[in-house]
Amino acid sequence: MIQVTEIAFIGYPVTDMSRARAFYEGVLGLKTAATFDHEGKQWIEYDIAGATLAITNMSPDWKPSTSGPGVALEVADFAAAMADLRAAGAKFIIEPMDSPVCHMAVVTDPDSNSVCLHRRHAAQV
Repeated sequence: MIQVTEIAFIGYPVTDMSRARAFYEGVLGLKTAATFDHEGKQWIEYDIAGATLAITNMSPDWKPSTSGPGVALEVADFAAAMADLRAAGAKFIIEPMDSPVCHMAVVTDPDSNSVCLHRRHAAQV
């Protein structure tokens, strides 16, 4: 059984990073906590009272939706969680991947809502 330890972040995919940052930083007044760039795409994190809101344009498969954000659940053992998801026949939207700070994958629930499973690297925990 997958052991969820916390909500890692709430994430919003965006189509125009400049416009999104103008809203989140200029309108809402959020301060960037972390910025990651990869091949011309960005992942921006805002720390808010111990939680993280992330905006990104990194994955063309994670699209903006009026249905709401995606949640990222921190797991105790990423490899075991991936094995459990595969054994359960979960549909992967984003296959397991590694970034400079974490491992993550996105699956869908039975109603096609996206759920990210996430594990920070040891130095980030």
